[in-house]
Amino acid sequence: MAGGVFAVDRTPDTPINVSGKLTLSIFITCIVAASGGLLFGYDVGISGGVTTMVPFLQKFFPDILRKAAGAEVNMYCVYDSQVLTLFTSSLYLAGLVSSLIASKVTTIYGRRNVIIIGGCVFVAGGAINGGSENIPMLILGRILLGLGVGFTNQAAPLYLSEIAPPKWRGAFSTGFQFFLGVGVLAAGCINYGTAKHTWGWRLSLGLAVAPAAVMTIGAFLISDTPSSLVERGKIEQAKKALQKIRGSSVDIEPELEQLIKWTQIAKSVKQEPFKAIFKREYRPHLVMAFAIPFFQQITGITIVAFYSPNLFQSVGLGHDAALLSAIILGAVNLASILISTGAVDRFGRRILFITGGIVMIVCLLAVSILLAVVTGVHGTKDISKGNAILVLVLLCLYTAGFGWSWGPLTWLIPSEIFPINIRSTGQSIAIAVNFITVFVLSQTFLTMLCHFKFAAFLFYAGWCIVMTIFIIFFLPETKGIPLESMYVIWGKHWFWQRFVKGQDGQENNP
Repeated sequence: MAGGVFAVDRTPDTPINVSGKLTLSIFITCIVAASGGLLFGYDVGISGGVTTMVPFLQKFFPDILRKAAGAEVNMYCVYDSQVLTLFTSSLYLAGLVSSLIASKVTTIYGRRNVIIIGGCVFVAGGAINGGSENIPMLILGRILLGLGVGFTNQAAPLYLSEIAPPKWRGAFSTGFQFFLGVGVLAAGCINYGTAKHTWGWRLSLGLAVAPAAVMTIGAFLISDTPSSLVERGKIEQAKKALQKIRGSSVDIEPELEQLIKWTQIAKSVKQEPFKAIFKREYRPHLVMAFAIPFFQQITGITIVAFYSPNLFQSVGLGHDAALLSAIILGAVNLASILISTGAVDRFGRRILFITGGIVMIVCLLAVSILLAVVTGVHGTKDISKGNAILVLVLLCLYTAGFGWSWGPLTWLIPSEIFPINIRSTGQSIAIAVNFITVFVLSQTFLTMLCHFKFAAFLFYAGWCIVMTIFIIFFLPETKGIPLESMYVIWGKHWFWQRFVKGQDGQENNP
């Protein structure tokens, strides 16, 4: 190596065998990066529980308590309040904005530094929410939480995909969703323990600073990814980082050489990433960046996570049982993510997507039919505790199907399919689509539940059918393929090859 540039004969089109050795450094760095999911998960889990706490509602939303005490109550409409849903959904509007900004910031300053920035902003948001005295303070805190989540959701999945060996990339990347599940479960437990105290909602919201502080401190102790360091011209640091994560006995120069070559090719293209990503050869990548996160949210899972305490309390489980049901859903989700971690690199991404989709379709249809039969078309009939428990069981199965498929794989696929020159931009688009979809759904769900009633679950079941068909026909298998060789799968796909192949029939390389 001279002057930071390798002189080699290997062409960038030649795939290399990247060491699959699992080192302690890989485990530590991936755990720190994956813990970014704690922030998102804790917020998803804490919001719904807090909005059922009587002291919280008395202070900020007394109209809901008066509505719940009414003589004639439609079970679907108790929590229909646009201001209440704004408390939940404002985070995702802020996350949309920060995820778009994070694309450029991630490219310039690296994945690790963006994780640190996100953690610091999230700490500020959690502190403000815990000390809120009025609705504007609540919304301001949620906006800061959203900005923090936007940065971490952008950088952490990229970090995991770039740092892990191809053989184990799926398992390590599901770590983000695993920690997200841990956050949801922890939030449910905290809500259950604090619900009866007048200050309980403050503790629930304020404890958001804990996972953010842990992640931020940990991020200071790890290095950035070799891909990011090479992209920013820090070749020596990239070499040290690569040697550390692959192991001292591994010859890392072939992998480093290829990273350098791909970066040089990317930089030789004088075009902004946001313009380049719309080129014809990146059409399949762009479609996936829009479709995968959109479909994840249109399953309705985040809505179930947000509002499961509201839903279960509405169908007659009682306040404590409603919060306990949220814990049960969180535990089921966490267990199913572990299934995905063990299966994703053995059986591939497609089979998990398809089986998960089928399970969700069946469960959502069953919930809709059950609610229609036992509560009546207008939702005015009382539901027995036995039927309410059956609803919980069906939603547990639905959550399990999501947990081994669309949950972890939505973070994995966009982070692994893009070439390095548009990887950060592609991830940014995927996160932005995720946020804008969940914002719209979370802002409208309680109103939709009030008007659609049991048919709200039919709505999500229909989308699950569409997205499962989409996966069957349009998503190629990415299992075990090095990031810089990912272009090969598009050239072999029955539909996408028409976009990525040139007139001579050869794959267009990024």
